[in-house]
Amino acid sequence: MSEPKIVDKKPVVLDLEPKTYYWCTCGESTNQPYCNGAHKGTDFTPLAFEITETKKVALCLCKHTGNAPFCDGAHTKL
Repeated sequence: MSEPKIVDKKPVVLDLEPKTYYWCTCGESTNQPYCNGAHKGTDFTPLAFEITETKKVALCLCKHTGNAPFCDGAHTKL
């Protein structure tokens, strides 16, 4: 698998608490937008990102953002 699976063509907006999260890069996780290990056996690895203060974020679900894991509007061009 060289292209990620597009989960949705819009981001998921969440209020996240401070901690480290692991964003799914392959699109195969059943726990979107987070990794559940479904990438095993592929070239994909999860992307760790840290939230330092409680805030609302838009996490990419199309997996084509240039600002991973955050949505940059790339889904509008798919």
